[in-house]
Amino acid sequence: MTTLLYFAWVREMIGKDSETLALPAEAATVAALLDWLATRSPGHAAALADRSRIRVAVDQQFASAETPLTAPREIAIFPPVTGG
Repeated sequence: MTTLLYFAWVREMIGKDSETLALPAEAATVAALLDWLATRSPGHAAALADRSRIRVAVDQQFASAETPLTAPREIAIFPPVTGG
């Protein structure tokens, strides 16, 4: 099982701050996971529609779309962080 954490407006659009799921075999990369998650609900689809507005960390390490997912324990999905 993998814990998915959602932050900021991603959390608001999905309607929850986390969920624990068994990832399907087709979610072998970050990009494939986001594609799969987008099918789970209208909120997921809306939050993940513009991938340029999404950042992902796998087990607390920043990840790219091509990052393979091999039994991750935690995946965080959040908007880019800006400072000021």
